[in-house]
Amino acid sequence: MSDMDPITLAVLKGRLEQIADEMDATLFRSAFNPIIAEAHDASHGLYHAETGETLIQGKSGLPIFVGAMAYATKAVIDKAREDGNLSDGDVYIFNDPYDGGTHLSDFKLIRPYFRDGALFCWIASVGHWHDVGGNVPGNYNPVATESFQEGMLIPPVKLYSGGKLNPDIVTILSANSRLPRSVYGDMNGQVNALQLGIRRLDALLDEYSGATVQQALTTLRDRGAVLMRARIAGLPDGTWSATDYLDNDGITDEQMQITLKVTVKGEELTLDFTGTSAQCMGPLNISRSTAEAACYVALKHVFPDVPANGGVLEPVQIDLPEESLLCAKAPRPVGGYTETILRLIDVVFQCFAQAAPEIAPAPAYGTINALSISGHNPGGQRWVMFSFFGGGHGGHSDGDGLNHGNAPISTATIPPLEILESAYPVKFTQWALRPNSGGEGEYRGGLGAIYEIELLADDAQAFLFGERGRTPPPGVNGGGAALRNRFTFPDGQGGWAEPPMTSKMTGLKLTKGQRVRLETPGGGGWGDPGKRAPALTEQDQRLGYVETKDKA
Repeated sequence: MSDMDPITLAVLKGRLEQIADEMDATLFRSAFNPIIAEAHDASHGLYHAETGETLIQGKSGLPIFVGAMAYATKAVIDKAREDGNLSDGDVYIFNDPYDGGTHLSDFKLIRPYFRDGALFCWIASVGHWHDVGGNVPGNYNPVATESFQEGMLIPPVKLYSGGKLNPDIVTILSANSRLPRSVYGDMNGQVNALQLGIRRLDALLDEYSGATVQQALTTLRDRGAVLMRARIAGLPDGTWSATDYLDNDGITDEQMQITLKVTVKGEELTLDFTGTSAQCMGPLNISRSTAEAACYVALKHVFPDVPANGGVLEPVQIDLPEESLLCAKAPRPVGGYTETILRLIDVVFQCFAQAAPEIAPAPAYGTINALSISGHNPGGQRWVMFSFFGGGHGGHSDGDGLNHGNAPISTATIPPLEILESAYPVKFTQWALRPNSGGEGEYRGGLGAIYEIELLADDAQAFLFGERGRTPPPGVNGGGAALRNRFTFPDGQGGWAEPPMTSKMTGLKLTKGQRVRLETPGGGGWGDPGKRAPALTEQDQRLGYVETKDKA
């Protein structure tokens, strides 16, 4: 580990993180679509000049992008080497999920940062664009059998060459979206965030030398590895395993499993996913880069003090079987990656709950419930409401799980109903906690939510991509399971119906005044319910968190 004055290191760490934080804030304030502007589904960071490894990421950005964006930056590095014409002012744009992780909705913009004529690092921005084509508005297509049905795929290409915009790229992107104005606005928001990063880095390196900042980055990375080794060494040596399930792949109504074996040996940790289901026909596959990034997110929950840089994964070996749904190759569909990585995180929690119950929570609600409702305005213009929804987090050794939180893959927020109602012809007739939805335990799982949405337009179509409709979020250490996910819609006879595939549906036709209803899972319980403090039980009943048992 390099030796550096601790005060200087602390100052530079704060300054570097502030650069990424400011880039996050710039995009959040300028993006056109609510998933970035309100939900904060985006991230910015600095990446190693040669390897693409994460150096710094903003505190507001999604943790899932720590690992994924390292792969994305490496893809750009390889492309630049192949072309042999990298210059200051270049900006690469792409969304290839197999080469950079996640799914087609996440567009990456990556720019080299030069200092004194030499490449110092890369600056990158990633954001979830509202619509990138494909069969389903909003792009969560639960019946896709290949990536071409999920949207446009753009390999790494130069949006800017030496600071000059290539307008043909913009034309292609706009022509392949139902919402070209949103695409244009979000893209320019990301470009401006990168430009801000350039200015802030210039100012920092003017104040401190490039060598000093580079030394700080190296030291921070090394310390991340040391801290992670120390956290692993604090665990007992041994092996623990867990298996959890996905409802189906949207095509075949059969469950799929994610199996994990965690081995701790001294300062080394192995995550072995042998036994996980093979690649599937539907869009529940994820790429290797996405799977490794999800492992980082899970470990960050277990060890919250480790930093967001590549050093953290140095003492961690991740074994992902080829041809499994965690190592998808093109053109396998990957649009529902969020559901699969949530289950991956769940099995990590379950294994660590066996190894060290005090550090691991029970699984959270386990689905983002990606819901799209789309129609046309009276003038014929397309509108697309896409959003994700919250649920309960798992109980833990320090207390009950969070009620109505966002998925543990991210630091994103649930878009406010006021924003959704003002932007789209819908009305939320219910937005409430779901009683009894958290798993029982010494510490109860957090509650899920009930969302009921009424259509105000004459007609529209709805699409749902969810999970946890069959296998509920489990408890740990003797805790109980939460309630399962439930989606209902009008059956045409005055009642409610449920999707044949339980948690996934396409092309649901709605007319004015009709409603759809989501009842999301809670989190699993932690510990023996018999040990729950009577005062907490009384409080649950007084607040309405626990009522007569739900039959779901």
